[in-house]
Amino acid sequence: MGGITDKITGKAKQVAGDLTNNEKTRREGKLEERKGEKKDELADAEERANERAAEVADLERKTV
Repeated sequence: MGGITDKITGKAKQVAGDLTNNEKTRREGKLEERKGEKKDELADAEERANERAAEVADLERKTV
């Protein structure tokens, strides 16, 4: 859930930077948006790892 919040906040900062012609705010917005994207990627990777761990555990139960 944190990823989407960062992406929305980042986009809002970019727009605010565009409207006020403030490069620092625009840059902060881009960074925050990227942070949100990376959080989403991490969450996806964690989910895949948990699925694989469950598969391994299931296979171990079946082979014992």
